[in-house]
Amino acid sequence: MNALSLGTDPDKPKEIDFIRNAEVAGKTNNLKTVKVDLFLESFDGEIFLFDLKTAKPNISNFKDFKQTLLLWAAIAMTSDPNAKINSLIAIPYNPYEPQPYQRWTMKGMLDLKHELKVAGEFWDFLGGEGAYVDLLDCFERAGIELRSEVDDYFAKFKNSY
Repeated sequence: MNALSLGTDPDKPKEIDFIRNAEVAGKTNNLKTVKVDLFLESFDGEIFLFDLKTAKPNISNFKDFKQTLLLWAAIAMTSDPNAKINSLIAIPYNPYEPQPYQRWTMKGMLDLKHELKVAGEFWDFLGGEGAYVDLLDCFERAGIELRSEVDDYFAKFKNSY
């Protein structure tokens, strides 16, 4: 974390190796950490730990996000030092669509290739290729079908301030 704060480029595989090879002496402490939002394990035992975030997180939070991701990896490796572990931030929606997700607040703290999945990349990872397009189609159809109900509901609040 200190090296990243001083401007070293993030490199998640290197960071994981550093944690994995750290000397552990003494007793293990119990920690209270942020809970994992989504835990997945592949058929071959690879673990994916996701922290779900809003589309536009604040810069002040990214140091904490990174620390949480590294802490999750370290905790997982205490029970299995050889675990194939991936800890990531997931942003389920890209407000800049159809442009790529661009948030300068992440630069320098996250290894974008190994620690971030946004919109289509996240949903296709979960549901297979095309899952994101299918999901968008479902939302569009629901919006068309329920349009009048939604409009009626929000009309109640139009002049209530």
